[in-house]
Amino acid sequence: MRITMMGSASLALMLSAAPAWVGAMGPDNATAEEVVAKVHEAAKYLHDKGQAGFPDFNNNARWVWKDSYVFVYSCRDNKMIAHPLRPDLVGKPILQMADDKGNLLFQKLCEASNKADGGWVEYWWPKPGEAKASRKISYTQRTEVSFQPDVRVGAGIYDEATSVEELNKLAQEAIEPKRDAP
Repeated sequence: MRITMMGSASLALMLSAAPAWVGAMGPDNATAEEVVAKVHEAAKYLHDKGQAGFPDFNNNARWVWKDSYVFVYSCRDNKMIAHPLRPDLVGKPILQMADDKGNLLFQKLCEASNKADGGWVEYWWPKPGEAKASRKISYTQRTEVSFQPDVRVGAGIYDEATSVEELNKLAQEAIEPKRDAP
């Protein structure tokens, strides 16, 4: 009887701790604000470091966080320059890549990154470690890199509800200087 009580107490203790442990092990979700900040940081990094910075995006934890990552591509050259989770895409043509719904996602990313402050694009892409595609919205912008004029940087979030319009407004607010209240 004593052994059973001890076993039950241990099981109860383990079960009460399980929710915190399971939550700690699960991936956090990147936020739209983090994505915009990380894309701006990556664009500045490449602008300052030049082409020598490209390999850093293939294997550097600095550019992978929570459930997101920064990828680098060229619309003019029609190729993926760097991708930390899909090294098989590096150097491959991108403009004809379609998502699970038939959207030519890189053509849309190229259009959005042509805007002065970049923009958000919705498409369907598998979450890291999953095979089934989920709704992903990526923020992308252009950056100047010496000797390679057409470099784009992007990162995204998996979000079922937020509209592209809301995210573009958020990105614009992040770019505009904060004004003090009168």
